[in-house]
Amino acid sequence: MSSFISSIITIFLTVPLLGFIMIYVLNKLLTKNTRKSFHKALDYSTLLFIVAVHFLLLTIWGKSFFGLILLILLVIAMIFVVIHWKIKGEIILAKVFKGFWRFNFLIFFLAYVSLTIFGILQSALTFTFS
Repeated sequence: MSSFISSIITIFLTVPLLGFIMIYVLNKLLTKNTRKSFHKALDYSTLLFIVAVHFLLLTIWGKSFFGLILLILLVIAMIFVVIHWKIKGEIILAKVFKGFWRFNFLIFFLAYVSLTIFGILQSALTFTFS
């Protein structure tokens, strides 16, 4: 049973888009609201994309960039807090975190797609010319 659960977790970490789609479909069936379902799927799958990017970087270059990922997350959070403070004059932590988390989805989704394409091309070129 534990190997089955481990396999499911591995699938969602290597193909986070599958996790996004599954979360969206389940929320859509439960709530019947497309917009809320999309936002919930976006919020819940962000962590999957962050971890997937970490493992793609580890696979492509053979070393961990986890510290750099954490630093990027921290810098993005600080930028969001400062911008929110400059615009609103006060910091509403829930709104800042929501914007920060959704922006991270965008960044790490794009990083995941880019790294996947790069990894495929790199492997194809290495296989072809070696």
